[in-house]
Parts: sequence; structure tokens; C-alpha cells
Amino acid sequence: MKGKRLRIAIASDHGGFHLKNDIVGLLMELGYNCHDFGPDTYQDVDYPDYAAKVADAVAAGDFDRGILICGTGQGMAMTANKVKGIRASLCHDVFSARMSREHNRANVLCLGQRVVGTGLAAEITKTWLEARFSDEERHKRRVGKVMALDGR
Repeated sequence: MKGKRLRIAIASDHGGFHLKNDIVGLLMELGYNCHDFGPDTYQDVDYPDYAAKVADAVAAGDFDRGILICGTGQGMAMTANKVKGIRASLCHDVFSARMSREHNRANVLCLGQRVVGTGLAAEITKTWLEARFSDEERHKRRVGKVMALDGR
């Protein structure tokens, strides 16, 4: 699938609100089709509610990939990975972002606003969106084993 045609679902909690807005701007600037699942204001919200919206939308096939942002990214990753079919990866560096796509076929990127700055978050996001699954047999086999654990 051509990169710019990817449908991206994005959400945050209050701890990731400002970075989410920056990343939405980046996605629009780069020509991606993105939908912001909220929140719309900087008010105290529960991260599992927003992680579930994005994870469910990606798992259902309504979106190709998702991006979730909270203070550390940890809560979003833990929550998203509870949804069958989701492989959420917490990335705080560009190398991990690329590997999460090339080797693990991650379909949700999690970021921590209190951990990475806007510039690094933009580089992580671009790298993650542009990286492609390697399609090597060893990686297919390993991702298959991960996915077989869904629902256990």
C-alpha cells in the first residue's frame, strides 16, 4: 500500500494531548489520511478509553495503522495490546520504530509526550510510517506465533 494512502487512527489522553496535536499536523502535512479519536480538549481523561477506540478501529480494518500518545506511552501500549489483532509498539527512538515495523509488523505506534520531544516524535512517526515489513520467512513465522497468542 502506498504510504500516503494509509489511513491512520490517532488518539491520546491528557498527558499526550499536545504531542497528539503536533503529530496530527505532521500527518496532514505529509498527506496521510488521519482521523483524530480525541480527546478534543486538555482535560483529565482515562487512557484506556482512547487506546481502545484506536485499537478497535485498526483491528476492525477501518484504519491501516494507529498512533497512541500518553505521558509515557506505556499505558496506551498495554491497553492496545489487549485487543485481538493489535501489535502495539512503544517507541522512543528511530531504530526501535523501524524494527517494530520491519521485524514485528507493528500496527499501532505508542509514544510518550513526557519522554520524547516533538522533533524526535516526528522522526519516529515518519520512520514508523515509511518502514515496511521485511516479509522474510523468519519474521512471518515469529509474528504468526505472536498472533497465535491472541485470546490466551
